[in-house]
Amino acid sequence: MSTYIEYSFQIKPLQPASDILIAELGEAGFESFVENDEGILAYIQKEEWNKQILETIRILQSAQFDISHTFKEIAQENWNETWEHNFNPIQIDNRCAVRAPFHTKFDVDYDIVIEPKMSFGTGHHETTHMMLQFILDHDFRGKSVLDMGSGTGVLAILAAMKGAAHVDAIDIDNWCYLNAMENVARNDCSQINVYEGDASLLGNIKYDCILANINRNILVGDIPIYIQNLRENGTLYVSGFYAEDLPILSKKCAENGLKFEKNLQKNHWVAVKYVF
Repeated sequence: MSTYIEYSFQIKPLQPASDILIAELGEAGFESFVENDEGILAYIQKEEWNKQILETIRILQSAQFDISHTFKEIAQENWNETWEHNFNPIQIDNRCAVRAPFHTKFDVDYDIVIEPKMSFGTGHHETTHMMLQFILDHDFRGKSVLDMGSGTGVLAILAAMKGAAHVDAIDIDNWCYLNAMENVARNDCSQINVYEGDASLLGNIKYDCILANINRNILVGDIPIYIQNLRENGTLYVSGFYAEDLPILSKKCAENGLKFEKNLQKNHWVAVKYVF
């Protein structure tokens, strides 16, 4: 079992500081985040951590925000207690709910049950929320789907619930891989296969739709690979970056034959639909 370091950040005002802090912590190696009314909880594996890690976090030096923090060790087996205390169910467009097993079932078309543990993807973060919105509006019946950077598997699960014939979910993190396996089984989505790895696993497989909620740098690097694995007239949905980065992503997509169709924006984050 891995040991994690939990940072508790108290933030005033919450936005946009919380979003900026999460982005910078993610670049520094933090894996998971839980947002609350006072700020965020952030988690990094102890073996990846050192006491100087926050020196690279620029927003902590900003006079615009009041950010304080504490940190402690937390064993992986104690994660359930942490997220049960902080994880509230959500609804998207009154059509989809994402909840934990101990929450009451929602009367919606798609009721997704997950235990996020150390994985990203509860629907609370803007990027996941917008990707779920895109999936709700897409016709997945009989389609083949790739979910890159799948985290909890929530995007793959909704695509499967909407009729996708085959879904591959891939994440480079072992804990996310194991967690997604559990969540796929919990939601009885037998058409989803979960893999541990990155885009190098793809080979020559072709998909009708690719979902990638990762970060700007990985997306820019992997878009040429996604194109090789996207069928003609296929759709690419991406998120995990700020609105100011949209021109960079769109330029890379255009260079690889993708056409911009639509984007969503929530606070400073965006999700984008491209068609091949």
